[in-house]
Amino acid sequence: MSSTTELYPRGILGPDTTPTTDRELQAWHALSDVIDPEIRKPITTLGMVSAVEFSGDNVTVSIRLTIDGCPMQDTIHADVAAAVQPLVDGKVSVRLTTMSPEQRVALQQHLTASRPRNPFGEGTLTQIYAVASGKGGVGKSTITANLAVGLAERGLAVGLIDADIHGFSIPGLLGVTAKPTKVEDLIMPPVAYGVKVMSIGMFLESDQPVAWRGPMLHRALEQFVTDVYWGDLDVLLIDLPPGTGDIAISTSQLLPNAQLLVITTPEHTAAQVAARAGQLSTQTNQPVTGVIENMGPMLLPDGTVVEVFGSGGGEAVSTRLSQVLDQEVPLLGSIPLDPVLRADSEAGTPSVVTSADAPAGQALNMIVDQLAGTPRGLSGRKLPVTPK
Repeated sequence: MSSTTELYPRGILGPDTTPTTDRELQAWHALSDVIDPEIRKPITTLGMVSAVEFSGDNVTVSIRLTIDGCPMQDTIHADVAAAVQPLVDGKVSVRLTTMSPEQRVALQQHLTASRPRNPFGEGTLTQIYAVASGKGGVGKSTITANLAVGLAERGLAVGLIDADIHGFSIPGLLGVTAKPTKVEDLIMPPVAYGVKVMSIGMFLESDQPVAWRGPMLHRALEQFVTDVYWGDLDVLLIDLPPGTGDIAISTSQLLPNAQLLVITTPEHTAAQVAARAGQLSTQTNQPVTGVIENMGPMLLPDGTVVEVFGSGGGEAVSTRLSQVLDQEVPLLGSIPLDPVLRADSEAGTPSVVTSADAPAGQALNMIVDQLAGTPRGLSGRKLPVTPK
């Protein structure tokens, strides 16, 4: 049996009673497999387990929730009971309490002990994609939501920031209704389809407009980056507002390692606007990973192909950006106009999961496969070690 120091932090976050018997240690090890649904770490190392008490064939597990009325308390209750039930022949009781203010402060310090103020600044190993478009209405947010879920489905730790402050739509596209949980100065993002999500829409009524100007927009994005506990992400996606305004510039400052994904439609007028969004990279020094064409030619059941919005726009943007930026900017894929994608988006169920066999779902998953194959590179990075 491994040491209890591997199971929980010392000090104010530790258990009320130290496990000593084999049964207690077995229970603690079983509970170390229970992951907090918001923080995404074992509840034992977060100081959420205060006691495990056996009485004959029964066991009582005492859990400290981070806040009173924790929105995920039912999930935690069920996961804890399921983890320890195989260890007893009798009843499992789960007693829920709430952390004291001192314990919440200790939890915040525990989570941020080795965390920089901006975890996605220079030197980050997280792959960051800022999804841009020249104008609205091209399906940028729909694509961003599906890419995030598709990457999470492939086992990656994924975060998604809805930076389209004035036109936020990510919560609806992913069916997120939960509010973020605040632990002292840290914000815990809701999780949908395995993706940690943050949007200004989670703090507003559904029809409430956001009438903010540049400095407020920058501050909102800064808070999403620095005040939210994202944990260790493999990929972070940013759903940018259309155009080349304040948020796009703020993103380049706060997330200097971000790469651009440019979304366009097949019509050449839209492609010209999209190309301008991609050319912003010449001012922000952000590489363009590729172009994604949405609302491409539609395949009818009888095999007829209908070019509702024309064709060739994605290839035109790819060619234009490759020339202007003097780098290869590939067309990652063309997503056909598909009523299934629209219906899934309105239902808050991403097509990459719920309609993977539909034409749009297949095209999206092919793009996800290309992005998922990009490793978290260490090449050229300075490692935080000092040789002796």
